[in-house]
Amino acid sequence: MDQPLSGRTVVVTRAASQAAELTTLLETFGATVIICPTIEIREPDNYERLDEALDHLYGYDWLIFTSTNGVEYFNKRLLARGLKLEDLDDIRVCAIGQRTAEKLHDAHVHVDLVPSLSTAEGVFAALREFSDGQLRGLNILLPRAAVGREVLPKALEQAGARVDVVTTYQTVLPENFDRGRFSAMLTGSGDCIAFTSPSTIKNLAKLFDTHDLGKVLPGVVIACLGSVTSTAAAEYGLKVDIQPEQFTAKDLAHAIAEYYSTKDLH
Repeated sequence: MDQPLSGRTVVVTRAASQAAELTTLLETFGATVIICPTIEIREPDNYERLDEALDHLYGYDWLIFTSTNGVEYFNKRLLARGLKLEDLDDIRVCAIGQRTAEKLHDAHVHVDLVPSLSTAEGVFAALREFSDGQLRGLNILLPRAAVGREVLPKALEQAGARVDVVTTYQTVLPENFDRGRFSAMLTGSGDCIAFTSPSTIKNLAKLFDTHDLGKVLPGVVIACLGSVTSTAAAEYGLKVDIQPEQFTAKDLAHAIAEYYSTKDLH
């Protein structure tokens, strides 16, 4: 197989528990991959809001999952509360992104809608179209990370829906992050760094106590998954070199490989 990333080192900042697919794909293209997570996924500090929502599931028309983490931690808590996944049968389910939809299918939870665009704007448009333009009066449950964008909840509320945003998991700074090792790795051998979410960038900035990551990552090729991640990169002084149109690990790996194939031709 063609190996455009042979001799290249790619740093993956994704949580260690979720880095396997991207790592394998990059290695298939010949890359040396260093996993250096800047985030860790954990249970929320408390389940109060989520438990309240789970106790009143029958009151919701829609359940919107924004990530595979949301699915995993929501389902785990639902079962811990003595409920069954079949209790979701009467609620319409929207999955943002193909991977999120697959995670729901694997758990035998039906999916009614997978918006073609994974941005907040794309999800809002898809929900409105699915509901024949009528979102007023709908009760929507949005289980997600402790910190998330407010664009989608606000747009839904402005259209007349009632939205409960509940913390289902949190992304935190890894406890054992080694700044010295990370810096040495990048200045020594890192060609490209892959960011998969805004949290991976924001946490790296926190870990280096800076708002200008351009100084921390001089000369490193920046690859971002999704426009929201790219926006976060720009906010922290990074110039984004690679951004695939689709939001999957496979697309990111292919885009990185393509970038270097083209580069090596010149």
